[in-house]
Amino acid sequence: MRNVYIINHVEVVHNEIYFILNEKKQLSQLQSTGQVIVDSDNEAFLYIIEENEAYSYISFAKNVWPHLLQMLLAEQKAYLKVEDGLLPLQQFADELQGLLYNIEGNSNYGDQFVDNIEKAFAEFLNK
Repeated sequence: MRNVYIINHVEVVHNEIYFILNEKKQLSQLQSTGQVIVDSDNEAFLYIIEENEAYSYISFAKNVWPHLLQMLLAEQKAYLKVEDGLLPLQQFADELQGLLYNIEGNSNYGDQFVDNIEKAFAEFLNK
């Protein structure tokens, strides 16, 4: 089973956004993949990371969607903050944008999820 790490805390510093990982992880254990997938059942975006030669997920649930929206609107650089440094979340904004456009109006993701996405990201989707 893959590890799923849930992001609950966020820091914004200048034009950077830090998604804080509460688990004890070393930067040397983690690597960005530049890939984001959707977990429509749990209403979350999952950023895939390599962790000790296996894949794990960083979960961005509805409670952090306002921060994802601001990241997109302000074109902030995204990082995962671990105990000993910052891991750049490569391609996060690009991947997220592509998913948002794909989800919009697409009932394959489930009507409730699509509705929640369209409401939460309306400012981005309607610009």
